Amino acid sequence: MTHTAPTSQNTGDLLTCIAAQLADPTIIDQSSGERTRPASLAGGAAGIALLHLERAISGNGDEAVAHRWVQAAATGGVSAGPNANLFHGTPTLALLLHTATTTLGGYQRAATALTERTIALTRERLTAATARLDAGQPLPMREFDLVHGLTGYGVYHLRRHPDHPITRDVITYLNRLTEPLTDRPDRPPWWLDSGLAGTPDPRFPNGHGNLGVAHGISAVIALLALAIRTGQHPPGTIEALAHLCSWTDQHRQPDSSSRAYWWPQYVTDPPNPAPSRHRPSWCYGTAGTARAQQLAGLALHDTVRQEHAETAMLAAIREPAWRTLLPEPGLCHGKAGLLQAAWRTAITSNSHTAAQLNRHIPDLADDLARQLATTPPDTPELMNGTAGAVLALHTAHTDTCHTDWDAFLLLS
Repeated sequence: MTHTAPTSQNTGDLLTCIAAQLADPTIIDQSSGERTRPASLAGGAAGIALLHLERAISGNGDEAVAHRWVQAAATGGVSAGPNANLFHGTPTLALLLHTATTTLGGYQRAATALTERTIALTRERLTAATARLDAGQPLPMREFDLVHGLTGYGVYHLRRHPDHPITRDVITYLNRLTEPLTDRPDRPPWWLDSGLAGTPDPRFPNGHGNLGVAHGISAVIALLALAIRTGQHPPGTIEALAHLCSWTDQHRQPDSSSRAYWWPQYVTDPPNPAPSRHRPSWCYGTAGTARAQQLAGLALHDTVRQEHAETAMLAAIREPAWRTLLPEPGLCHGKAGLLQAAWRTAITSNSHTAAQLNRHIPDLADDLARQLATTPPDTPELMNGTAGAVLALHTAHTDTCHTDWDAFLLLS
């Protein structure tokens, strides 16, 4: 559905000013550690390149600047080892070059080479993951999650070649996560025996069930839903998605003040009798979880699920008590993540909620613009810094997203 771009001309000037400040790749501080490696969506050049690609394609930026950042992301060593994932290393650069190739053109040879290497890496990861499944062993977070695991690899493959066998195999693996483990029939197969960081934690003696997008089951829900909506999914995907949604429904919480729902960031065993409402962020909160639920509702033709998800997103951007839980501007756990998720939810909605979302998105965009103008982040990076906040604000301001830059967040 179309709607009017929400922000003022002043916001356009602000975006142009900040983008100019982010034009030189040398602003990346190479002394700050791993997060600033070039092929990184977290602190590296790859994330900021997405900003300049989107602005160039939308007619608001300079193609030469975008090319300069893409080249900066491809400079230096690129990890192709066990630590390579959607947010760091070969898959990151593969996704970036695929975006650059399909929008600006060029980079075909490098993009093809990176695709082949990413397929090989995915095969290696799938071999190990399948062996674990066959042995009935507990699920490690880094095997399956979005940031480090096979869900992230699936994001790349679904966008790059949805009909490729490797895409089918990743989706098949994710479907298998719903198959019960024989020695743990009382817990879902995706239950993690770790803490929130994916490592042993005395605060989680019996592990946890993670509902977030960054490291939890909502990422799997979103990816399976997107696969179904593309028409490229192996047998059992619809059933697996319905199974995962049924589990999240058991933990959905009502909000009497807004007549909406929310989901906890995780559940424990024994369960917390009074789960606390998490901030409405992308990584663990309503921004990411509600968008995943909306995509699932659309994929399953479940209008009730879709309505619950859209109403939850509306409450998150409309209710002051929720908005104040996001003092930071960034994508991961700040205003920008909620803004982008709400915008995606609104343009995808085919219900009356879309109009209500569109009425409140401008207020959130203006809040973010004011914060960027007065107290911008102290880092230029994509996930928690200026680049990500500017990208979300640019999308709301122009009411377009030419590059689908938010695919790595599983919002599109």
